[in-house]
Amino acid sequence: MPRYQPADSLASPRFAGIRTFARLPCVQTTEDVDVAVVGLPFDTGATFKVGARFGPEAIRSASVLLRPYNPELDVHVFATLSCIDYGDAPVAPGFIHESHAAITATLRPLAEARVVTLSLGGDHSVALPELRALAAVYGPLALVQFDSHGDLWDSYYGGQKYTHGTPFRRAVEEGLILPEWSVQLGMRGPLYGPEDLQMARDMGFAVLTTTELLARSPQEIGDMVRARVGDRPAFLSFDIDFFDPAYAPGTGTPEVGGPTSFQGLAYLRACTGVRWVGGDVVEVLPALDHGQITAHLAAQVGYEFLSLVALARRGA
Repeated sequence: MPRYQPADSLASPRFAGIRTFARLPCVQTTEDVDVAVVGLPFDTGATFKVGARFGPEAIRSASVLLRPYNPELDVHVFATLSCIDYGDAPVAPGFIHESHAAITATLRPLAEARVVTLSLGGDHSVALPELRALAAVYGPLALVQFDSHGDLWDSYYGGQKYTHGTPFRRAVEEGLILPEWSVQLGMRGPLYGPEDLQMARDMGFAVLTTTELLARSPQEIGDMVRARVGDRPAFLSFDIDFFDPAYAPGTGTPEVGGPTSFQGLAYLRACTGVRWVGGDVVEVLPALDHGQITAHLAAQVGYEFLSLVALARRGA
């Protein structure tokens, strides 16, 4: 059995103990670790509603209901992977560059030890320091992005280039991701102009709007992702506003008309056969949540990512 396992919820009630993701042990080590869950409680990059700094806490609390076996993918996640909750990166609220540097410094030793990271955000600006840490070890990455926004804008408010709407433009400029290997899924909502979607395609991204996504089956999307990514190291970035706000109300920039939780999870589960080296779930804003709806869904997204990693590890 893998060294690090979650607490047994048949022996200890879920409401007991310190809140960690899926009741995993909170340990800061890379020895005998396959996956580390890391909190990134930072939302200074948000341009509308703030409060996603409390997202990691909310996701961890909701995640106590997760169980070891994923029946949809037929994999015993925690019997396959040694997983830990690594704690939070030491961010500095209000200081985006310093916080991004701290996030990169937290994640890079994990990447160097070939530990897969699952980060809990936080606004989407945290994807940039995540990618800096991973690309320093693995080289340029393929990006698989579930989102309602492309986050490829160049700047906000007279030249502010580091926000939650710009991380992947900066990542392309820094050579952290290669668009020709990457895909953006679920784009929707009003835009500033047609160029907002076209610029992603001009850069080389494969882009599917929500309408285009829902016209395809999960198997077709999985085939598309595998064809696009190939055997390259890949990063999953999952903005919870990918879902319709009826299913994820606790987020900062909701866009109506999105996939249900059932549909979105089915698309994610179809992304098997990918060499995942890291992933995140971001933009959970618990102050706007209702009955932990969004937090539970975000925890499930994180669990499905772990399941995909476990499938790959079992196959290897």
